[in-house]
Amino acid sequence: MAAYEKANIFYISIWFWLTLGVECFSGWSNHIVTIKTGGSVTIPCHYDEKNPPQKKYWHSDIDQSNTYTNTTEENLSVIDHPDQSLFTLTMKNLQNKHTGFYYCLVETDGQLSARFQLYIQVQSAPGVSVKSSSVSGHEGDNVSVQCFYNSGYQNKHKQWCRIKDQSCYTVGRNDTSQNSSVQISDDGRSSFTVLMTGLRLSDSGWYFCSAGEALNPVQLTVTEAEPDTGTEKDKWRFCLSQN
Repeated sequence: MAAYEKANIFYISIWFWLTLGVECFSGWSNHIVTIKTGGSVTIPCHYDEKNPPQKKYWHSDIDQSNTYTNTTEENLSVIDHPDQSLFTLTMKNLQNKHTGFYYCLVETDGQLSARFQLYIQVQSAPGVSVKSSSVSGHEGDNVSVQCFYNSGYQNKHKQWCRIKDQSCYTVGRNDTSQNSSVQISDDGRSSFTVLMTGLRLSDSGWYFCSAGEALNPVQLTVTEAEPDTGTEKDKWRFCLSQN
């Protein structure tokens, strides 16, 4: 799809929601989630934990359909996670016909709002992809995420962003202000790697790799540190002391 055509569709979509009196949240606006043909994607939709909505659903601009939370179908599921104040949308076996605009919608006290809108583009060579869409690590440990991009994005701005608060880290910059160090290194050809050290439990959540306007989501799970059982040398000393 030409950039001009996509821009027109974007503004028509925004106009459509504004005429309905829908409050828009800018979250992922102007970004494209790029998915390989036949692949899958999981999108997190955050909502207000202090005033959770009565209705939460996923809207497709392609067929004007709404899929409410806790619905599971063959290639589509929308699941609520109230303990995390979000619901997730999972689409599987994506094909070209699924390319288009989508919205996370919530309804609170009769007021409808779009938590964000995004454009999903299905293509044989996605602009940005990830080695794994789910990574995990123990508290205090390190974790790395590899993000791939095609040749059209070699000179684009590369970032690693936390979806909930839209805080972003950029290639070449180290940030230790929150005790966790985030470093991004770009090979300049086809991938960049995100290294997070000194993980904290609060680092758990959803992030995305981006190059320019293209992105792909990643879920990070941080678990409590395993108890220290002592080194082998310590165990050997203990055994000797008992003899």
